[in-house]
Amino acid sequence: MSGPVKVQIFGQSYSIQGELDGKYVQKLATFVDEKMHAIADVTATVDTQKVAVLAALAIADELHSMQRDRSDSEELLREQAERCLTLVERALKKSA
Repeated sequence: MSGPVKVQIFGQSYSIQGELDGKYVQKLATFVDEKMHAIADVTATVDTQKVAVLAALAIADELHSMQRDRSDSEELLREQAERCLTLVERALKKSA
């Protein structure tokens, strides 16, 4: 990022400076903004801090769910790879 990126989150302007690409920062800010508006709509909460904490919890839940799903998928792939390896080893022993 060459200079600060201006973003809008839940009606507030922020100037973000860092290593990330500006378009990516905008994308993240849009995601957080949408999450906060969705939480505010569902809960009818107007307190920005409470909405931010609830949005953070919702985002953390999504992250942990994805990590759990990924871990489960990796375990399944590992098991399938081991079964395939066993089958290949058996086939090689029979042909030797």
